[in-house]
Amino acid sequence: MLGWGVVAGPFYLVVGLALALSRPGFDLSRHALSLLMLGEWGWLQRANLALAGIMTIVAAVGMIRAIRSGRGLALGVLTSVYGGALVLSAVFAPDPMGGFPAGQADGTASLSGILHLLFGALGFAAVAAAAFAYAGWSRRVGAPRRAALGVVLGVVIVGGFFGGAAMATTAAGVGLLWLAVVAAWTWLAVASAHVYAWSPHPLGAR
Repeated sequence: MLGWGVVAGPFYLVVGLALALSRPGFDLSRHALSLLMLGEWGWLQRANLALAGIMTIVAAVGMIRAIRSGRGLALGVLTSVYGGALVLSAVFAPDPMGGFPAGQADGTASLSGILHLLFGALGFAAVAAAAFAYAGWSRRVGAPRRAALGVVLGVVIVGGFFGGAAMATTAAGVGLLWLAVVAAWTWLAVASAHVYAWSPHPLGAR
């Protein structure tokens, strides 16, 4: 189950980049990946985001099963909230922005667009909190370097998402959002691998 936490990020990013490079009018320097949910082939990005969210939830259950108390339990619960927010963000598409999809001008915020932003904010807040919980758990199990990495990635996620949201229509804002996304998936992979290595493996010990 924890292995899906390592797979989820690369899966999402590779599929997302492939779609970004193949969709006419999509500009990686101006458009967030979530905009790929719009238009004729938008269902592909919806599926990509939803599948990544499901993988994240599976990894979260693995964390809860491996660490059953304290910060470890909080780590799993917060990670499951992150995964759930990803799935819900896939259900509610964002509003057109920055000329994408081609031919659609930026308009007033729709209910779907508002919910997409709210679930996105919830997801990034949850994964940042999970990174800080992971840092606390890592200190408890004697892994200070992993703890420091968790704090750094948590700070990058918070700063990248909220800074990017404030400048969403600029290249700098999109860059910050990308930084937050990559930091979140990096944290999930690192935490999943760490918890797996830390947890006992009876079959492997025989």
